[in-house]
Order: sequence, then structure tokens, then C-alpha cells
Amino acid sequence: MSLPPLVEPAAELTVDEIRRYSRHLIIPDVGMDGQKRLKNAKVLVVGAGGLGSPALLYLAAAGVGTLGIVDFDEVDESNLQRQIIHGVSDVGRPKAESAAASIAEVNPLVNVVVHNTALDRDNVKEIFSEYDLIVDGTDNFATRYMVNDAAVLLGKPYVWGSIYRFDGQASVFWSEHGPCYRCLYPEPPPPGMVPSCAEGGVLGVLCASIGSIQVNEAIKLLTGIGEPLVGRLMVYDALEMEYRKIKVRKDPNCVLCGENPTVTDLLEDYEDFCGAISEEAQEATLDATITARELKEWQDSGKDVFLVDVREPAEYEIVSIPGATLIPKGDILSGQALSRFPQDRQIVLHCKSGVRSAEALAALKNAGFKDAVHVQGGIVSWVNTVDPSLPSY
Repeated sequence: MSLPPLVEPAAELTVDEIRRYSRHLIIPDVGMDGQKRLKNAKVLVVGAGGLGSPALLYLAAAGVGTLGIVDFDEVDESNLQRQIIHGVSDVGRPKAESAAASIAEVNPLVNVVVHNTALDRDNVKEIFSEYDLIVDGTDNFATRYMVNDAAVLLGKPYVWGSIYRFDGQASVFWSEHGPCYRCLYPEPPPPGMVPSCAEGGVLGVLCASIGSIQVNEAIKLLTGIGEPLVGRLMVYDALEMEYRKIKVRKDPNCVLCGENPTVTDLLEDYEDFCGAISEEAQEATLDATITARELKEWQDSGKDVFLVDVREPAEYEIVSIPGATLIPKGDILSGQALSRFPQDRQIVLHCKSGVRSAEALAALKNAGFKDAVHVQGGIVSWVNTVDPSLPSY
């Protein structure tokens, strides 16, 4: 459905702006009026990562007058495969500042507001209230639900995107005119069921595909042209080169935007709501967690350790802890690999960061391996505290 323009047009365009945006101005649907609306718009991009990179660059190039960037992370070498707003010289630099510098090179006429902070329940409403539209480029469920809830409570529309390996999704959530994110996903997936991009990977160029869709939707909303993806989910399969749209209806029983909402303010703890790890895994790790340095001390002392890497084969090929045996988490949870675990040796599990190994530890303890432990922080901690010469990812 067509929607009215989200913002009023600016008073005028300067001569420099007319020159810069001339290819927009000669499109009848955009024209002078549409470009003035873009100039007057204030858009916040949450995350200057895979999706935020192309989104910020194209929003800036399109002439959005004020661009906000919220990100607390620093640029890492592993980001450069897909986060094209950053370069080699930016490694170690705050992402929000790096992104702002790149935007200035693309379009110095844009006013960039840097929020070099972690978005949380204490600041999200205050930050969102300064903008007309939110573009969500987050990569974790806790922040996605918080972004959605804050947008609904403030009456703000937001453009959402998600990527994983070769698959992408995008939609526009605006409770005033259609569903919110909770209408599509009322509950977060069980802990460990959906791996993150850091665990499963993402094709770098997929970020551009979905990020450009998000910008396209943002421009349509701001200028009032076309039919935004309100009430529709765009699903993209890069391997099959196939786009399809799925209708998403507003849920009258939605706890946030339904007829009788029960969620009337931000949750106290979104991490707890989404559950990074299951309660069973949390219980299993009590008094069964060691550090990477402790593992190294055990190895150096000659302790008889059966070290198991529960990541996937592709991750194991990138980097591994010396002496580790690869047994993927899925094989442990299914029971298929339980016969490979000895009863007379100290079992130590590790993954990339400690989440998957905690889930695997719970399965082992349920199977009778009561003395098994896992490594807090996984191989990331091993690289950071034991052997920095190893690559990280």
C-alpha cells in the first residue's frame, strides 16, 4: 500500500545540491519535492557493520540530510570482507567514527551524528526520538527485539534486514500501518538453534543486496513514493538468485502492538528474554568452566585431557587449538558422537566463544559425563590470552 511522505520538504536546494542530485531530480517520482524531503530527513542506522555499511553509504549519497550512526564496536580485520564502509587503516578505530569519515568523503553535505555507544534500554528511546526513521542493521536477536519495541512505543517506522550465509530478508515494520517484528516473530528462537554470522558466516556481497533494499525502502518511506514493504517480507536466496515476497499480517494478539497489549514498556533485560544460552546449559557450566590459560596449564603439566572442538569443520580449518579433536556440537546433541568420549579422561570442550560448548556440555552431563568442563571464551580467548600468533575470525 502507498503511504504519505514521512517528512516535509526542506525550503530549498542549493546550487551545489542541485548539481549533486540531478539524476534524482529528473526522475518524475522523486523530483525536486522528493529530494527536498530527503534533505529534511533524519535517519538513524543501528550498526555500522555488514548491513549498516552499504545502507549508510547509499543514504548519504542519496542526500539524506541527517544521518545518525549508533555502534560501540571497533573495526576488526575480519570485518573488511563485507563491511565496505571501513578500510585497512580503520582497524582498531571505533566503527561509528570510521563510518562517519567515509560518509564525509561520499557526501560532505550530510550532517552525521555519531553515537559511539552501546544501544540499551536506558538510551534507546532518547536516541530514537531524534530521528524520523530507523534502519536496523543489527546482528543479534536481543537488539532486534529492543529496536522493534522502542520503535513501536515511539510510533517510529523502521526498516529491518537480516543476513546469513547466502540468505537475506528485509521488511518494513510500522505498527501504525501494519505489523511489527513481534507479529512476525512473537518469540525468539531457542538458544543455539540459529547460529550468528560470526558462527555460520555470510557471503560478503549479500550485505550489499539486503542493505540496498533497506535504503530503497527508506527512500520510499521518506518521499512517499512506491509501495513500501509494510506487511510484506522480502526473502532473497543468493545461490538460486531468487526473490520472493511473503505476506505478513498484523497480529491482533501481538503483545506489543495488538488490540490488548501486555508489553507497554521496554523489557528489563533483552539478553535474558532472548536467552544467549539455555537454562540447562547455564546450570551445566556452574563449577564446570575453565579459562584458556587454565587449559594451557593443564596441557603443559601433562594432564590427560581429551580436548574437543565442537565447532564446524570449516571453522576448524581456519584455526584450532593444538591437540583438539573435532566433534561438531550437532553430533553431540543428537547422541551420534557420544561413543567417542572416554570415561577415564578429563573431557574439555571448546567452541568459538563458549556458547556452543556450553550447550554441548549440558548434553554430555545428561549422558553421564559429570566431570566434563568447557573453556570460557572458547578459541577467541585462546588466541587473545595464550597464542596471539594464531588467526582469529
